[in-house]
Amino acid sequence: MSSFVLLDARLFAGGADLTGDSNKIEISAEVEEKDRTNYYSGGYKEVLGGLASAELAGEGQWQAGDSGMVDDASWAQFAAVGAWSAGPDDCAVGDLAYFMKALRSDYKLGDAVGEVAPWTGTAKSTWPLVRGVFAHPPGTARSSSGEGTAQQLGAIAAGKRLYASLHVLSVAGGSAPTITVEIESDTEEAFEDTPETVLSFDAAAARGGQILRTDGTARTDTWYRPTWTITGSGPSFLFVVALGIR
Repeated sequence: MSSFVLLDARLFAGGADLTGDSNKIEISAEVEEKDRTNYYSGGYKEVLGGLASAELAGEGQWQAGDSGMVDDASWAQFAAVGAWSAGPDDCAVGDLAYFMKALRSDYKLGDAVGEVAPWTGTAKSTWPLVRGVFAHPPGTARSSSGEGTAQQLGAIAAGKRLYASLHVLSVAGGSAPTITVEIESDTEEAFEDTPETVLSFDAAAARGGQILRTDGTARTDTWYRPTWTITGSGPSFLFVVALGIR
Protein backbone atom coordinates (compact mmCIF):
# COMPACT_ATOMS: atom_id res chain seq x y z
CA MET A 1 0.00 0.00 0.00
CA SER A 2 1.48 3.34 -1.06
CA SER A 3 0.89 6.75 0.53
CA PHE A 4 -2.73 7.88 0.46
CA VAL A 5 -5.20 10.37 1.90
CA LEU A 6 -7.58 9.15 4.62
CA LEU A 7 -10.98 9.38 2.95
CA ASP A 8 -12.58 6.02 3.68
CA ALA A 9 -11.28 4.70 7.04
CA ARG A 10 -13.57 2.26 8.85
CA LEU A 11 -14.32 1.76 12.56
CA PHE A 12 -16.30 -1.04 14.18
CA ALA A 13 -17.12 -1.26 17.90
CA GLY A 14 -19.05 -4.33 18.98
CA GLY A 15 -22.08 -4.50 16.71
CA ALA A 16 -21.88 -0.86 15.60
CA ASP A 17 -20.36 0.47 12.38
CA LEU A 18 -19.20 3.91 13.52
CA THR A 19 -17.72 4.86 10.16
CA GLY A 20 -20.56 7.23 9.22
CA ASP A 21 -20.34 8.92 12.63
CA SER A 22 -16.53 9.30 12.64
CA ASN A 23 -14.11 11.82 11.20
CA LYS A 24 -10.99 10.87 13.16
CA ILE A 25 -9.51 7.52 14.17
CA GLU A 26 -6.18 7.12 15.95
CA ILE A 27 -4.49 3.84 16.93
CA SER A 28 -1.44 3.75 19.17
CA ALA A 29 0.70 1.10 20.86
CA GLU A 30 3.56 1.44 23.32
CA VAL A 31 5.85 -0.52 25.61
CA GLU A 32 6.91 0.75 29.02
CA GLU A 33 10.57 1.76 29.23
CA LYS A 34 12.25 0.17 32.27
CA ASP A 35 15.65 1.53 33.26
CA ARG A 36 18.44 -1.00 33.96
CA THR A 37 21.40 1.36 33.69
CA ASN A 38 24.42 0.31 35.80
CA TYR A 39 28.15 0.91 36.22
CA TYR A 40 28.90 -1.37 33.26
CA SER A 41 26.56 0.50 30.92
CA GLY A 42 29.48 2.46 29.46
CA GLY A 43 27.92 5.84 30.12
CA TYR A 44 24.76 5.09 28.15
CA LYS A 45 21.31 4.48 29.50
CA GLU A 46 20.11 0.87 29.20
CA VAL A 47 16.42 0.01 29.06
CA LEU A 48 14.21 -3.06 28.93
CA GLY A 49 10.70 -3.34 27.54
CA GLY A 50 8.03 -3.61 30.24
CA LEU A 51 4.27 -3.87 29.93
CA ALA A 52 2.75 -3.16 26.52
CA SER A 53 -0.53 -1.36 25.86
CA ALA A 54 -2.61 -0.13 22.94
CA GLU A 55 -5.35 2.43 22.48
CA LEU A 56 -7.92 3.34 19.87
CA ALA A 57 -9.37 6.85 19.96
CA GLY A 58 -12.12 8.18 17.75
CA GLU A 59 -14.27 11.25 17.29
CA GLY A 60 -16.98 12.48 14.98
CA GLN A 61 -20.61 13.60 14.76
CA TRP A 62 -23.14 12.59 17.43
CA GLN A 63 -26.18 10.52 16.46
CA ALA A 64 -28.67 8.50 18.53
CA GLY A 65 -31.88 6.53 18.25
CA ASP A 66 -30.64 3.13 17.10
CA SER A 67 -28.30 0.52 18.61
CA GLY A 68 -25.97 0.95 15.64
CA MET A 69 -25.55 4.71 16.23
CA VAL A 70 -22.70 6.13 18.22
CA ASP A 71 -24.55 7.40 21.31
CA ASP A 72 -26.58 4.22 21.83
CA ALA A 73 -23.54 2.04 21.18
CA SER A 74 -21.25 4.10 23.43
CA TRP A 75 -23.59 3.92 26.43
CA ALA A 76 -24.09 0.19 25.94
CA GLN A 77 -20.33 -0.40 25.69
CA PHE A 78 -19.16 2.02 28.38
CA ALA A 79 -16.91 0.34 31.00
CA ALA A 80 -17.27 -2.95 29.09
CA VAL A 81 -14.66 -4.99 27.23
CA GLY A 82 -15.31 -5.97 23.63
CA ALA A 83 -14.06 -6.23 20.07
CA TRP A 84 -12.78 -3.15 18.22
CA SER A 85 -11.60 -3.19 14.59
CA ALA A 86 -10.43 -0.44 12.27
CA GLY A 87 -8.88 -0.08 8.85
CA PRO A 88 -7.48 2.73 6.70
CA ASP A 89 -9.47 1.68 3.63
CA ASP A 90 -12.85 0.23 2.65
CA CYS A 91 -12.57 -3.20 4.37
CA ALA A 92 -12.45 -5.27 1.21
CA VAL A 93 -11.23 -8.81 1.74
CA GLY A 94 -7.46 -8.65 2.16
CA ASP A 95 -7.40 -4.98 3.18
CA LEU A 96 -5.29 -4.02 6.17
CA ALA A 97 -7.02 -4.36 9.57
CA TYR A 98 -6.08 -3.39 13.11
CA PHE A 99 -8.11 -4.94 15.91
CA MET A 100 -8.05 -5.67 19.63
CA LYS A 101 -10.05 -6.61 22.69
CA ALA A 102 -10.47 -3.36 24.56
CA LEU A 103 -12.21 -1.54 27.40
CA ARG A 104 -14.46 1.38 26.44
CA SER A 105 -12.82 3.73 28.92
CA ASP A 106 -14.30 7.17 28.18
CA TYR A 107 -16.99 8.94 26.20
CA LYS A 108 -17.47 12.67 25.72
CA LEU A 109 -20.23 14.55 23.92
CA GLY A 110 -21.41 18.14 23.47
CA ASP A 111 -19.92 21.50 22.42
CA ALA A 112 -20.77 25.19 22.11
CA VAL A 113 -23.99 26.53 20.60
CA GLY A 114 -23.95 26.51 16.82
CA GLU A 115 -21.52 23.59 16.51
CA VAL A 116 -22.31 20.22 14.97
CA ALA A 117 -22.88 17.95 18.00
CA PRO A 118 -19.65 15.96 18.43
CA TRP A 119 -18.49 12.86 20.29
CA THR A 120 -15.09 11.56 21.35
CA GLY A 121 -14.18 8.24 22.93
CA THR A 122 -11.34 5.89 23.76
CA ALA A 123 -10.90 2.12 23.98
CA LYS A 124 -7.87 0.71 25.85
CA SER A 125 -6.51 -2.74 25.14
CA THR A 126 -6.79 -5.81 27.33
CA TRP A 127 -5.26 -8.01 24.59
CA PRO A 128 -2.50 -7.10 22.12
CA LEU A 129 -3.17 -4.84 19.16
CA VAL A 130 -3.22 -7.11 16.10
CA ARG A 131 -2.25 -6.09 12.57
CA GLY A 132 -3.98 -8.36 10.09
CA VAL A 133 -6.48 -8.36 7.24
CA PHE A 134 -10.22 -8.17 6.78
CA ALA A 135 -11.58 -11.60 5.83
CA HIS A 136 -15.23 -10.65 5.32
CA PRO A 137 -16.45 -7.21 4.17
CA PRO A 138 -19.17 -5.21 5.96
CA GLY A 139 -21.33 -4.48 2.93
CA THR A 140 -21.98 -8.02 1.67
CA ALA A 141 -25.25 -9.44 3.01
CA ARG A 142 -25.41 -13.19 3.65
CA SER A 143 -28.63 -15.17 3.66
CA SER A 144 -27.25 -18.70 3.51
CA SER A 145 -24.31 -20.68 4.87
CA GLY A 146 -20.96 -20.35 3.12
CA GLU A 147 -17.26 -19.63 3.39
CA GLY A 148 -14.98 -16.69 2.75
CA THR A 149 -11.89 -16.19 0.60
CA ALA A 150 -8.74 -17.88 1.93
CA GLN A 151 -6.06 -15.58 3.36
CA GLN A 152 -2.40 -16.61 3.50
CA LEU A 153 -1.27 -15.47 6.94
CA GLY A 154 1.60 -17.95 7.36
CA ALA A 155 2.40 -20.59 9.94
CA ILE A 156 1.98 -19.78 13.62
CA ALA A 157 5.13 -20.16 15.73
CA ALA A 158 4.98 -21.46 19.29
CA GLY A 159 3.96 -18.65 21.63
CA LYS A 160 2.13 -16.78 18.85
CA ARG A 161 -1.62 -16.83 18.34
CA LEU A 162 -4.20 -16.47 15.62
CA TYR A 163 -6.62 -13.69 16.53
CA ALA A 164 -10.03 -13.11 14.96
CA SER A 165 -12.68 -10.44 15.48
CA LEU A 166 -16.33 -10.62 14.46
CA HIS A 167 -18.78 -7.72 14.25
CA VAL A 168 -22.39 -8.60 13.46
CA LEU A 169 -23.78 -5.29 12.17
CA SER A 170 -27.29 -6.17 11.02
CA VAL A 171 -29.73 -9.02 11.56
CA ALA A 172 -32.94 -9.45 9.58
CA GLY A 173 -35.34 -12.31 8.98
CA GLY A 174 -38.73 -13.61 9.85
CA SER A 175 -38.13 -16.48 12.27
CA ALA A 176 -35.22 -16.57 14.74
CA PRO A 177 -32.31 -15.93 12.37
CA THR A 178 -28.88 -16.91 13.77
CA ILE A 179 -25.35 -16.92 12.41
CA THR A 180 -22.42 -18.99 13.68
CA VAL A 181 -19.00 -17.97 12.38
CA GLU A 182 -15.93 -20.20 12.56
CA ILE A 183 -12.32 -19.82 11.39
CA GLU A 184 -10.80 -22.70 9.42
CA SER A 185 -7.17 -23.38 8.53
CA ASP A 186 -5.46 -25.52 5.89
CA THR A 187 -2.11 -26.08 4.22
CA GLU A 188 -3.37 -24.97 0.80
CA GLU A 189 -5.50 -22.19 -0.64
CA ALA A 190 -8.14 -24.54 -2.06
CA PHE A 191 -8.90 -25.99 1.39
CA GLU A 192 -8.95 -29.54 0.05
CA ASP A 193 -6.50 -30.99 2.57
CA THR A 194 -8.85 -31.63 5.51
CA PRO A 195 -9.59 -28.10 6.80
CA GLU A 196 -9.50 -27.70 10.57
CA THR A 197 -11.73 -25.43 12.64
CA VAL A 198 -9.42 -23.41 14.88
CA LEU A 199 -11.80 -20.79 16.34
CA SER A 200 -15.58 -20.84 16.87
CA PHE A 201 -17.60 -17.75 17.74
CA ASP A 202 -20.81 -18.01 19.73
CA ALA A 203 -23.98 -18.10 17.64
CA ALA A 204 -25.35 -14.58 17.16
CA ALA A 205 -28.99 -13.57 16.81
CA ALA A 206 -28.48 -9.82 17.28
CA ARG A 207 -25.92 -7.08 16.72
CA GLY A 208 -22.74 -7.57 18.69
CA GLY A 209 -19.00 -8.14 18.63
CA GLN A 210 -16.71 -11.00 19.63
CA ILE A 211 -12.96 -11.57 19.57
CA LEU A 212 -11.10 -14.86 19.97
CA ARG A 213 -7.55 -16.22 19.88
CA THR A 214 -5.85 -19.61 19.76
CA ASP A 215 -3.98 -21.10 22.72
CA GLY A 216 -0.40 -20.28 21.69
CA THR A 217 0.62 -23.68 20.31
CA ALA A 218 2.46 -23.83 16.99
CA ARG A 219 0.48 -24.46 13.79
CA THR A 220 1.88 -25.38 10.38
CA ASP A 221 -1.21 -24.40 8.37
CA THR A 222 -0.70 -21.17 6.44
CA TRP A 223 -4.15 -20.46 4.95
CA TYR A 224 -7.19 -19.24 6.94
CA ARG A 225 -10.78 -18.37 6.10
CA PRO A 226 -14.09 -17.64 7.86
CA THR A 227 -17.10 -19.90 7.42
CA TRP A 228 -20.65 -19.15 8.51
CA THR A 229 -23.72 -21.22 9.22
CA ILE A 230 -27.03 -19.34 8.95
CA THR A 231 -30.39 -20.58 10.19
CA GLY A 232 -33.91 -19.15 10.35
CA SER A 233 -36.63 -18.11 7.94
CA GLY A 234 -35.60 -15.52 5.35
CA PRO A 235 -32.44 -14.44 7.22
CA SER A 236 -29.98 -11.73 6.19
CA PHE A 237 -26.79 -10.71 8.00
CA LEU A 238 -24.17 -8.01 7.58
CA PHE A 239 -20.93 -8.79 9.41
CA VAL A 240 -17.20 -8.11 9.44
CA VAL A 241 -14.38 -10.55 10.18
CA ALA A 242 -10.71 -9.67 10.70
CA LEU A 243 -7.82 -12.13 11.08
CA GLY A 244 -4.21 -11.75 12.17
CA ILE A 245 -1.28 -13.44 13.89
CA ARG A 246 0.40 -11.81 16.87
